[in-house]
Amino acid sequence: MSRKIELLAPGGDVDAIKAAIIAGANAIYCGLDIFNARNRAANLSFDDLVGIIKLAHEYECEVFLTLNVVILEHEIPTLTKLLNQLVNTGIDGIIVQDLGIFNLVKKFFPSLHIHASTQLTTHNEGQILFLAKIGATRANLSRELNLTEIKILTALAHDNEVLTEVFVHGALCIAFSGQCYSSSVSVGNSGNRGRCSQACRDEYEVTAAGNKFPLNLKDNSAWFDLPDLVEAGVDSLKIEGRIKGAQYVHTVVDSWRQQINTFVDTGKLLADDSALYKVFNRDFTNSFLKGNLTKDMFIDNPRDNSFTHANEKNNAISVVQIQEVQQDLRDDKNKIVDEVAAKVATLNIDKSDLALSFSGQLDTPFTVTIVIDEKTFIVESNSKMIASEQSAVTSDAIAKRFKSFKNSRYNVAEFDFSQLADSLTIPFKELTDVKNKVAYYLNGEKDVISAVTLPALTSHPKLNETPTLSILISDEKDAHLGDVTNADIYFKLPESFKKRCNKQRDILARNPRFIPWFPAVLIGKDYIEAVRILEELKPERIVTNNTGIAYKAFEMGIEWIAGPFLNTTNSYALLTMQEELNCAGAFISNEINRNQIKNIKRPANFKMLYSIYHPILMMTSRQCFFQQTVGCNKPSIEDGCMLKCQKATTITNVKGISFAVDKQLGGYPSIYNHEQFLNFDAVRDFSDLFDEFFIDLTDIGSGSKEKQDKVQLIKHFEDFLAGDQQAAATVTGMVTVSTNAQYQQGL
Repeated sequence: MSRKIELLAPGGDVDAIKAAIIAGANAIYCGLDIFNARNRAANLSFDDLVGIIKLAHEYECEVFLTLNVVILEHEIPTLTKLLNQLVNTGIDGIIVQDLGIFNLVKKFFPSLHIHASTQLTTHNEGQILFLAKIGATRANLSRELNLTEIKILTALAHDNEVLTEVFVHGALCIAFSGQCYSSSVSVGNSGNRGRCSQACRDEYEVTAAGNKFPLNLKDNSAWFDLPDLVEAGVDSLKIEGRIKGAQYVHTVVDSWRQQINTFVDTGKLLADDSALYKVFNRDFTNSFLKGNLTKDMFIDNPRDNSFTHANEKNNAISVVQIQEVQQDLRDDKNKIVDEVAAKVATLNIDKSDLALSFSGQLDTPFTVTIVIDEKTFIVESNSKMIASEQSAVTSDAIAKRFKSFKNSRYNVAEFDFSQLADSLTIPFKELTDVKNKVAYYLNGEKDVISAVTLPALTSHPKLNETPTLSILISDEKDAHLGDVTNADIYFKLPESFKKRCNKQRDILARNPRFIPWFPAVLIGKDYIEAVRILEELKPERIVTNNTGIAYKAFEMGIEWIAGPFLNTTNSYALLTMQEELNCAGAFISNEINRNQIKNIKRPANFKMLYSIYHPILMMTSRQCFFQQTVGCNKPSIEDGCMLKCQKATTITNVKGISFAVDKQLGGYPSIYNHEQFLNFDAVRDFSDLFDEFFIDLTDIGSGSKEKQDKVQLIKHFEDFLAGDQQAAATVTGMVTVSTNAQYQQGL
């Protein structure tokens, strides 16, 4: 084989990163204590990061920094300051979720390579083209994809100079990454801000199928799928685990390094994966890759499975046998800890020692001698020093200019001025030139990129002076609602379509007032069928929660609005979509609060929307929630499940809170909060900002809640927009179980 297969390892702290390097990782992804989606990891200081980059590069290992959270408007200056620092560190790439960072990097930091995080839920061809258009150099494909889907997307990515990476080991989320709000809704800790509380691992009341942990998946392992991933063209094999310790990281990376090397050298695989069971695991599955979504993907225990596996492997049944097996495993675990600790102790991320000596005599050049870790560089001025009492180059003047080198990279000794004569000068412009040459050497013999100051953004006028109402429906039977309102009517399209079936297309054709509303997840044939609707109907306008459909609309010249599940939280995200893909408007995220909304700047001729009434989606999954709850006779999910299944149930956590598990025809299994989102405060606060306020009348996610009189709801919402405050109380009386907690707490 000639193609490089990158092994990408997690690094939650310095020791874990060292362990990954010594175990043979080709690249490492790690985070600082800000802007990263694993805030429970120890994470790095900026000084640590600089040292890690130096150490990793000595081992020909790349370093990628995770900036994989949504960014708030007030954080843009801090983010810009960080990007100004990163461009001169030698970082090999940044991993990004927020679309606004693409705009910033493309305009102001083009030397940085952007990797699209798994949080961007990349699962169809249009999304690959979308990411290529906005500047991604790599895409982390959704964990839910099978090998055929991965192969198709990777080929397209390569055609557009985008690399692909796939998770091959570690924890699996039951929900589509980037489309999970369970932690945000239930405890106010958003997964989109790195604070996931892992509600999917929680204990629930025992379900009808007999499970206490009905959402808990086994860990991912593609150990025996390496040949298929190589054949699919995948560029990077990614290990999950930034909250895992050094012993875990070393064990998994070392095992995978041996597997990859064996396959490259011999074309064969190692059969022994026993080392992977000696560190934390929840047992293993490769069902997503195989496209075989069975009940065996679940395990009714979220804790470490290694001891259970050891008992089973050794057929330990009696108390004595179990004690012996468990002690042997504990000894093995302790041995791993000690061995890894000894290995990482030899690796150093300390700052380099730097000495600067300044010299100059009459009629000689001004000279700076640089000594870095015993390497010496000499920089001289072009002109020679001349006598001057009034404008002499003093040690204080030099120290002032050169103090910036006392930074994250270097331990700087006291400046040496012993060879610099008094009362001499050179033009201060030349002194600056000398400083820049010194900076060049201290930057690894690369030009230093100057810091960027962002220009202030202008907030442009609204398109509509008075905000209007819009509604979402999903059933043609609700078409009569158009008779009682002038509101825009969005028609929710399903996540799955029967191949070459024209049902949805014909509904839209019969109802020209309906504006197509595309869901967040569209995989394989379902994306193709959604595109066919666009191509055959050519609607004037759409709303899409899927960036792949956004790209297709852009390509066709169709006006498109970014839906609420694109989770837009800042002005630069709006600019990315408008400037790169001609987006006409966007919903602002329902996860952010009034203070986080108020400073968002509207682009010119751009519509801004906000949802004030909707069911609160907690998670959507490609797996089946019913196998572990009410039970299902089918051993695995079939193609027809999406189109035919219409089950619904509830699950109740140990705190007694129930959640609706809802499976609409043509939809993925989803879980909704027990409360509806209802937010009149946003109308009071932001009628001068939003052009349109939106209400969801689909009944999806309502579970056993009482169905509302939709005609009356529309009337009361419109009355409220017209200034009737009593209408809010009327609606609140109708919608008895509601909340706007996310609007209060924000991110």
